[in-house]
Amino acid sequence: MHTRIAMFVMTLAITAGGTLFAGQVYKWTDDEGNVYYSDTPVANAQSVAIDSRPTDPKQAPAETQARADAQAQKAEDAASAPQEPTQEELQAEARERAENCTKYKERQLQFAQSRRIYRMDEDGERVYYDEEEMAATRARVAEQVNEYCN
Repeated sequence: MHTRIAMFVMTLAITAGGTLFAGQVYKWTDDEGNVYYSDTPVANAQSVAIDSRPTDPKQAPAETQARADAQAQKAEDAASAPQEPTQEELQAEARERAENCTKYKERQLQFAQSRRIYRMDEDGERVYYDEEEMAATRARVAEQVNEYCN
């Protein structure tokens, strides 16, 4: 009989103990932005509900994996999000565009004034373009001028 009473009291203590540990928790932030939690109230502290249910050992790995997957997905989404270019990158891009604009305008003027256009082959010899190749080259340079100068 005493054993049953002792078991009942023990069960009651364990059950009540869990409730006691799930008491009130308070959260506050100091002047420097640090967040604190305590079981005793502090000025400007907010009461926080804490889920004190026991962890199921069989589900713990799945829950941990789900949290890890969610964090990985969040990191992947952040990495794939378009980044705003910095001021330095924008200035470097503008300089490069201006240099290319100047280069291709000079080339366009040179090709417009030249009667014959050539390229150098592997042996260092000039290979002159026929009319069709000259027209295609002039068109390519005009496209590059439009791309970099507009």
